[in-house]
Amino acid sequence: MAENTKKQAETRPEIKSGMVVKVHQKIKELNTKGEEKERIQIFEGTVLATKGGQGQSATFTVRKIAAGNIGVEKIFPLHSPNIAKVEIIKELKARRSKLYYLRSHKKTLKEKKKVK
Repeated sequence: MAENTKKQAETRPEIKSGMVVKVHQKIKELNTKGEEKERIQIFEGTVLATKGGQGQSATFTVRKIAAGNIGVEKIFPLHSPNIAKVEIIKELKARRSKLYYLRSHKKTLKEKKKVK
């Protein structure tokens, strides 16, 4: 089991605040017959903060704006087996490591310039 989490950590991209990511999370559900079904649910949003470095208890917070301009935040453990994969959509320019000010302000971040 420990080898499996090490392999996952190696394949996971480095997540930084300001990135727009898609988190593919495994969800287990019970149907009406009592059978367990597993499906993958995608949560796309901006990374507000990362905590714990690359340690076992490392987490990252993702915020998205749902229907009706309601903000939704989720905290994901970095090394959780319930996370199938993390896709990086784009990288935004952030000058801070914690972007909690995006909760109250209608500010948008600019996209980082690619260095060739």
